[in-house]
Amino acid sequence: MSKEMSKKRVVITGLGAVTPLGNTVSEYWDCLINGKSGISHVERFDTTGYTTTIAGEIKTFDTSQIVDKKEARRTSLFILYALAAATEAIKDSQLDISLDPNATGIEIGSGIGGIEILERMSVILDKFGPSKVSPFTVPMMIPDMASGFVSIKLGIKGPNSCTVTACSSATNAMGNALHWIQSGKVTTMVTGGAESAITPLGLASFCSARALSTRNESPETASCPFDLNRNGFVMGEGAGILVFEELEHARKRNAKIYAEVIGFGASGDAYHITAPAENGEGAQRALLAALDDANIQPSDVDYINAHGTSTKLNDKNETIAIKTVFGSHASALKVSSIKSMTGHLLGAAGAIEAIACAKVLTTGIIPPT
Repeated sequence: MSKEMSKKRVVITGLGAVTPLGNTVSEYWDCLINGKSGISHVERFDTTGYTTTIAGEIKTFDTSQIVDKKEARRTSLFILYALAAATEAIKDSQLDISLDPNATGIEIGSGIGGIEILERMSVILDKFGPSKVSPFTVPMMIPDMASGFVSIKLGIKGPNSCTVTACSSATNAMGNALHWIQSGKVTTMVTGGAESAITPLGLASFCSARALSTRNESPETASCPFDLNRNGFVMGEGAGILVFEELEHARKRNAKIYAEVIGFGASGDAYHITAPAENGEGAQRALLAALDDANIQPSDVDYINAHGTSTKLNDKNETIAIKTVFGSHASALKVSSIKSMTGHLLGAAGAIEAIACAKVLTTGIIPPT
């Protein structure tokens, strides 16, 4: 039997989301297909002096629905977002993890982790000294605590990991999850991404890098991917979690199947710390690798949920990459960027976009830019 033939087939059986558009997949999807923006003025802290004062904040998240007050105080928001989304995804999949907890793994990506904890504890250390720094600082701060915390709460005992690769963290996490199941080591993976970097330091850092849109007077239209007059991205936050499952395992328990995951591609630009390689050269190689892994032709692709950040360099180079890889078929492709409505969720972006793709396949509706 060839290596390709021996690969397990992988499907998506559960979805969970916490986004600026809503705290459930149904709320999120309803806003997406209706072109509703979740971007507004930042309310979490004073933005006086900031060149950008807008973001895709989550304003209605009730931590008491998932943990008690004491635990909420010692747990970062990105971790709580991950838990809420994972709980919804597991419920949606109707997966009973307790039947074989070792057969389910978890990998949740995060680009930044608990930056708000680092900020808060730095102030406490400076003002009051080391004895006042919380013993939960490191567990609240490190990116892999989203996977760790969710596994503890849901009883997941299989492979447990975190991918930290900036804006591709969730996508890489899902790629790794795909490979875990294809290898036959586990039957199920809880995977995706979580991020909560809309903090004084997080916002200030991107402002200083001049990466953010400064259209503060018009929050809902500030993120405008592929627009000629785009002038930067808008920060967002939240989590997207998906249940990946081996096909036969899903069939045996009559699980609802949203989509099949058939390929993954990754590449490195080896070019610049923030700017994409010219002509999207790295993106081209990732796209080609994904097509090759899936064993399909460019003409087999109908829709691309684009990275589409609303920055000058990304949107130009991503467009070139798509047109180069897909050739004449590029004009027939449907392409949209939901960052126009959610903002850029950084390490969680790929996960909420994968959820959108799964919903596109099941509903036949493509969300607009």
